[in-house]
Amino acid sequence: MIHRLNWGCGPITPYGWVNSDIRPGAGIDVVGDIRAGLPIADHVFDYAVSIHALPEIPYPDLDRTLSELRRVLKPGGVLRLGLPDLEKAIEAYKTKDVDYFFLIPDEAVQSLTGKMIVQLLWYGCSRTMFTTEFAAELLARNGYHTIQPCTFRETRSSFPGIVELDDRQVESFFIEATA
Repeated sequence: MIHRLNWGCGPITPYGWVNSDIRPGAGIDVVGDIRAGLPIADHVFDYAVSIHALPEIPYPDLDRTLSELRRVLKPGGVLRLGLPDLEKAIEAYKTKDVDYFFLIPDEAVQSLTGKMIVQLLWYGCSRTMFTTEFAAELLARNGYHTIQPCTFRETRSSFPGIVELDDRQVESFFIEATA
């Protein structure tokens, strides 16, 4: 049986996953601040997925967070991250592609620069921004190997179900790494 973790799940708590978040809620199985350690034994999960949760972690805590995710993965387990893509946002800004920032309604902010800032900081929730290169650097320095960028709903792992949580295709990049 495959064991899989949905870390930083928020209200998205699909059946068949161990759903974990910092706040309790319907469908959340494990509540805890990953920076203090999750109440999960070592080497439990075949894979873990996190979609847009890592940006909410301040830079000084990223290593501790990625190490904790590696701790709960089985040796050879895979971490898949979906992260907001700073490079895509900059390119959209440079080409004045206001449609790229469609998630930010005019009622929130109207200027192109305002839309870019609000989207990248996700209304103040995000504390860290990411590029593929930066994510790969963080993963490598925290003991992950076979670090590979992937496209939306594409995996380079042997776990086809790892892509089930992929979301926010337009503004994201996806990356996988082996523990």
